[in-house]
Amino acid sequence: MSQKIDRRMVLRGAGAIAIGLPFLEEMCDTAVAADDSAGLIPERAFNLFFGLGIPAPLQQEGFEGVLEPLKPLRDKLLILRGVDHVRADEKGINAHYDGATAAFTAEPPDGEAKAGGPSIDQVIRHAIHPGGLPPGMVPTLVAGTFFRRSRVGRYVHSYNFNGTVAGTMQERPRDLFERVFGRVNVDEMDDPKQQRLRRSVLDSVLEQYRHMVGARSPLGATSKTRVNEHLERIREYEQRAYGSQAKMPGSPDSPDPSILLHGGSADPGGEGIDITLDELVNEWRLMADLYATAVKMDRARFGSLTFLAAGERIRLQGDYHYEDRKVFVFDDAKQRNASGSKGCSHEWWHEFREKQENQALRAHAHLKMRELAYFLNALDDSDAIDANGKTILENSLITISTESGDGRHNDVQRELSGVFHAITGAKGRFRTGEILDVNSEGIDVYNTVTGAIGAQYKMGPEERPVNVVDSLLV
Repeated sequence: MSQKIDRRMVLRGAGAIAIGLPFLEEMCDTAVAADDSAGLIPERAFNLFFGLGIPAPLQQEGFEGVLEPLKPLRDKLLILRGVDHVRADEKGINAHYDGATAAFTAEPPDGEAKAGGPSIDQVIRHAIHPGGLPPGMVPTLVAGTFFRRSRVGRYVHSYNFNGTVAGTMQERPRDLFERVFGRVNVDEMDDPKQQRLRRSVLDSVLEQYRHMVGARSPLGATSKTRVNEHLERIREYEQRAYGSQAKMPGSPDSPDPSILLHGGSADPGGEGIDITLDELVNEWRLMADLYATAVKMDRARFGSLTFLAAGERIRLQGDYHYEDRKVFVFDDAKQRNASGSKGCSHEWWHEFREKQENQALRAHAHLKMRELAYFLNALDDSDAIDANGKTILENSLITISTESGDGRHNDVQRELSGVFHAITGAKGRFRTGEILDVNSEGIDVYNTVTGAIGAQYKMGPEERPVNVVDSLLV
């Protein structure tokens, strides 16, 4: 007979290894789970950013336009149109900088490496956990797939109260893997050949794993299966992250290692890089899978995830399909008949015109929504069920945003107005299943959201009153 076990139970191995378990039925009392009266469902807040934005006129098409990939999730999202970040304008800069930093903070940047205030996730984090998070958790998990740098606000989207970044950016799959699961250090006295083969983090918790799925386990048959599948999935991600060729018995074949550039070499003079659609999507989806797994394991409750930086400069190539149809053939440099920065997808946004077809821009924006939906779906599957029977996606606050409502740099009012936003329900607090024209300042939207989750801190200037956007609330 199974028995109740601790929600925070982890398998601990050598050094920093900590493998959290997925939610299991033995972790809760079903009599009190439905309304979370026992606090079984943690508060979670994540900022999901995508670069370059969606021009406000295209947002008016709803799910029939570039937002189509979000349509299957429409009942679990509240789409917000008409969010205004004009107060974050910095003279002499543009939305790639100030708009991107305003995302989730509603404040202009404070120099090149700081925001003007905290981000939504950190306001909620400190309200819910003023004394710090439970032991063994990643305080703030910041990750992303991006290739444009200069100012930090382009790609980091989680900030402390003093405007500094709230966590180290993890941009390589193996770095994200180690941030979440830890790493096993091979002893210097080991055989040199063995030192070149990274041991699996799962090797360090093997005995505990055997106990959890064995005859003396506190788990029932269903939960044993979930634990087994969970650890097999971690093994798969580890192989993908490291391109390991050492195949463990029963584990899946590992794909080719990542060949993408990272660090400074990924932004050579701001002139952009050539990348195929498969390269981009494969890298992002591994990062999204790892990030979602960290959330499912309750290793991370707060942070940000970035799909392509603000003002991204890539020259994308490849056939783009959605479901069973071909949407577009990406070949930015050829289609733009230009090299360097002028041949990048970035330029389609600068050339946006309401009365033109904007075919390439639409295809790029549609792709962004498809890849955001991939991450959201990872938190909405059968492996992401909380104690109340809802998914992690439904119980969390995930705020989706970008840098601008118009890619042209010739009108601040237009550029920083109509900035796309969407939020999830956060345990039923917000009116999901709708598209709202809120026509409100971002600072009011953000204070409404954080206040609904219990934060007393007021984002923005002290003297500015809070104007609650009631239309967001259930």
